[in-house]
Amino acid sequence: MMSSTTVLMIVMGGVIGGGIVLFVAAMRPTHRPPRVAGGRNLVERLGRRTLIAIGVGLVVLVGTAWPVAAVASAALVLAAPALFGGAKTEREAMARLEGLATWTESLRDTIAGAVGLEQAIPATAYAASPAIRPQLRMVVDRLRVRTPLAVALRRLADDLDDPSADMVVAALILNSKLRGPGLRQVLTSLSEAARAELEMRQRVTAGRSATRRSSQIVMAFSVGVIALLTIVNPSYVAPYDSPTGQVVLLVVVACFAGGFFWMKRLSGIDTPRRFLVVEEDA
Repeated sequence: MMSSTTVLMIVMGGVIGGGIVLFVAAMRPTHRPPRVAGGRNLVERLGRRTLIAIGVGLVVLVGTAWPVAAVASAALVLAAPALFGGAKTEREAMARLEGLATWTESLRDTIAGAVGLEQAIPATAYAASPAIRPQLRMVVDRLRVRTPLAVALRRLADDLDDPSADMVVAALILNSKLRGPGLRQVLTSLSEAARAELEMRQRVTAGRSATRRSSQIVMAFSVGVIALLTIVNPSYVAPYDSPTGQVVLLVVVACFAGGFFWMKRLSGIDTPRRFLVVEEDA
């Protein structure tokens, strides 16, 4: 039968785990709509990651009997892509922005031949950059099934999920409703703005690559030293076996978590929020 101290430690670990999970969930952006195309893959990755996190947490709990360390290890596995990744996401965002600028210029040149948007979008979709070609093909498919152009363009903005894409799509939606002149000039300005933003992102990414690499090294080294110290010299960390030691360990873990997320924020790029979104009613 378990002692009251063990039960207290298990309950404390459950409470701490719930708090850490809520903290990680709160750090994730919530204003972006879900993407249908990659939904299944996201669920599969999340499922595998969750199983790995549970396994790591159980191993740490069995090896150390520290609920705080077990929950912290599981949370670290769940947050590892956010803490140690980011470069691939930025490359994809820049490729999407470059493809958007190129497609905007192609659309402008096609409209110059007195062609309407309903004909210009399908004509330019299949020659667009691979980064945005699937989203443009979805627009073409929606137009084929008689979806209104404004609705198809709004869904394109959700599929691209980029503030710069909202600017282009908003101009196209206004033109589809008003049918006024000046669309070529607007598309020219938007393509120039997109390329200027792309150049800025490239400079910022190149400047912060060293910061990102340094933060990843610091995170990996800190976690490695803690794990090695626990395995090699268990007497040094023996005070953490008591409930008071678990509370102290919780403070230490919270300090490390705050430092990790702060370093991650320093190595990232803050992009403006999208404006072409529809807030769902509660």
